[in-house]
Amino acid sequence: MDLFSYVDEEERERGQSRHQPLADRMRPRTLDEFVGQTHILGEGKLLRRAIEADQISSLIFHGPPGTGKTTLARIIARTTKTHFTDINAVTAGVADIRRVVDEAKQYREMYGQGTTLFVDEIHRFNKSQQDALLPYVEDGTIRLIGATTENPFFEVNAALLSRSQLFQLQALSMEELSGVIDRALSDKERGYGELPVTMEDAARNHLIRYAEGDSRRLLNALELAVATTPRSKDGEVRITLDVAVDSIQRRAVRYDKTGDNHYDTISAYIKSIRGSDPDAALYWLARMIDAGEDPRFIARRLVIAASEDIGNGDPRALQVAVAAFQALELVGMPEGRIPLAHATTYLASAPKSNAAYMGINQALRYVRQHGHGAVPLHLRDMHYKGAEKLGHGEGYLYPHDYPNAYVEQLYLPQEVKETFYKPKEIGYERHMKEYLQKVRKEK
Repeated sequence: MDLFSYVDEEERERGQSRHQPLADRMRPRTLDEFVGQTHILGEGKLLRRAIEADQISSLIFHGPPGTGKTTLARIIARTTKTHFTDINAVTAGVADIRRVVDEAKQYREMYGQGTTLFVDEIHRFNKSQQDALLPYVEDGTIRLIGATTENPFFEVNAALLSRSQLFQLQALSMEELSGVIDRALSDKERGYGELPVTMEDAARNHLIRYAEGDSRRLLNALELAVATTPRSKDGEVRITLDVAVDSIQRRAVRYDKTGDNHYDTISAYIKSIRGSDPDAALYWLARMIDAGEDPRFIARRLVIAASEDIGNGDPRALQVAVAAFQALELVGMPEGRIPLAHATTYLASAPKSNAAYMGINQALRYVRQHGHGAVPLHLRDMHYKGAEKLGHGEGYLYPHDYPNAYVEQLYLPQEVKETFYKPKEIGYERHMKEYLQKVRKEK
């Protein structure tokens, strides 16, 4: 809104058409109407006290869709004494930011009033757009409220984060979603309180379950159910389980391949493999496939897990993982799910050892801390010109000339006394450990 088009938002909402989506009509207008997020908005909580006292600093809300980020910004707009304006980062650019800043300066000069800017989907702003906001957030020209479904530590500039308070909103519980339904069915002004709507418990539970914590999705499904259900002979609108199933259809998979769900799901998948739970690993694999995850990304993580978590506990695990990757490239999807499942269950069921992984990490730490030691002369290459005159290779003992193809000699720089590889008594690695102990004992 600008200087000459201000209309009280609450008055405007009262006059909204009944054709406006139910989710918008039922949007809470006050903190008392707000559902969920009691961890930050409960009585006595910091954010609630700050809102009620009009002592809000710049804020960033992040969390899943339908949890109240935009609604909370609008509630703050009603309770704050600042001028409120909003932009959407999908369509806005630097020019829009400059317009808002100019408007904010006018409000400060003319009315002594600050400006609160709400930026929806702030993660859509690129670095230069976020940088354009920074000076005006820093000098207090605007108070920023950003909303994002992405992890702000990945998507929002560190400088902007450091000048904002960060609040994480959580998916609504089943009990909270049930309350959303009750309110929509009983509200005579904005909901269906004037209609004789009844709902089977099974229908209610189905809608709540497949809304997956998203109040907007829930209300959209409820609206579709009411709008498409003819009244019975006694005048009731009866929402049955079949109606609920048709209304919400199959749940839309909430999985952004660049966001938190992406990282959380692949983390659960790898940890299930590491934890030797093939059932859980298959479940998370199915979730990723169903959500449209790039199967090559999954295959790459299997190759990593084969060495990181199984290692020499079962050296064949790496072969299976690489073969699954190659098979996926050959056959594509959906058939590629089969070699992915093959490798997943093999890795999850294989003996686990991270000794090789821990060994290279320890060796890297040592090298970075102590620097690069000199290669012992007897290990140096003696084939290039002048190497022999420099003594390279002199005194090298050829292991195959000795029993068990082993002979004791120095293979590390003189000053390095560390043991990096510590094989475990697990799977095939147990035999490797026994072999190393045996040949060293017989030296």
